[in-house]
Amino acid sequence: MSILPTLKKSLLAGLTALAVTATASAQDSFKVGFVYVSPIGDAGWTYQHDLARKHLEETFEGLETVYVENVPEGADAQRVIRQLASGGSDLIFTTSFGYMNPTLQVARQFPKVVFEHATGYKRADNVGTYMPRLYEGRYLAGMTAGLMTETNKLGFVGAFPIPEVIRAVNAFTRGARAVNPDVEVSVVWINAWYDPSKARAAAETLMDQGADVLTHHSDSHAVVQAAAERGKYAIAYHSDMAKYGKDYQLTAVVHKWDDYYEQVVREVMDGTWKSGNVWGGIDHGMVDLAPFGKAVPEEVREQVMAAREQIISGELHPFAGPVVDQSGTERVAEGETMSDEDMLKMDYYVEGITSRLTSLRCG
Repeated sequence: MSILPTLKKSLLAGLTALAVTATASAQDSFKVGFVYVSPIGDAGWTYQHDLARKHLEETFEGLETVYVENVPEGADAQRVIRQLASGGSDLIFTTSFGYMNPTLQVARQFPKVVFEHATGYKRADNVGTYMPRLYEGRYLAGMTAGLMTETNKLGFVGAFPIPEVIRAVNAFTRGARAVNPDVEVSVVWINAWYDPSKARAAAETLMDQGADVLTHHSDSHAVVQAAAERGKYAIAYHSDMAKYGKDYQLTAVVHKWDDYYEQVVREVMDGTWKSGNVWGGIDHGMVDLAPFGKAVPEEVREQVMAAREQIISGELHPFAGPVVDQSGTERVAEGETMSDEDMLKMDYYVEGITSRLTSLRCG
């Protein structure tokens, strides 16, 4: 698998207003389509993508965007993607793992349209893939949880057991145990990206089992809200959900798509876009922590933020060895660091997770 571990340098460079106008005016019309797996709402995965869509409209004069929200993965996704392509979209962002095969199928029929698929691993000449290095933010979130828990029991509500989410669970666990070796993490899978009722039920189950800090990989604020209602701490995901967590949200792992989406539009407009896999971390602005909540003491903030700087500098890697799975098998030796390729196919839990991984969704 070909991995581009860093974003292109131009994504980091400041672009002047003159350059923005010149690029935007170079083409009379340009249309960008978006396919969303859940309702936009006011927080979450889809909400963050839609903020970037609005950023494109504000940045490029005359650029048109169109989106379809709450699109199930599978046949419905293929139909929607085809409609966007046949409707004149020059570029289409398909923003869920399960859109991978439908995106590739439609891309074969529309070779002149550029497709960008979030979190997938299959590409074509006109299909690129992209994702943030979410595990960096998850490790910091785990540190925060490990320092704040009183029961040493943490809960994780997961969407689907795919490598992306398993990697998130493992990074969270490793961050927590780096500062508190007594921590144990329990996982409940809801087998849905967006199902607030299932997410709430999973959160209730984890709290009933003693978890006093919860996090999630699901596209709603249900876990944060459920934790707050019972006076438990939560660490949100996708976007800042503090308004749903009252004083109980400790922080959030947030996605930032504006710069990347802007860069892709520029490349497609000027004909320099090429298919590849982009994986950007904290240092590239694609993932970070939201502000800490009032409950987080200054010493915890300082310790977590110091680790953040170490991740940016390369001094700290969430999957630096030794990495041991829950069966006791060493996956990465001390002094070594897990490769991108191995992280992308992660299919096991690390030590410290009490739940068992019984199945894996592959696509």
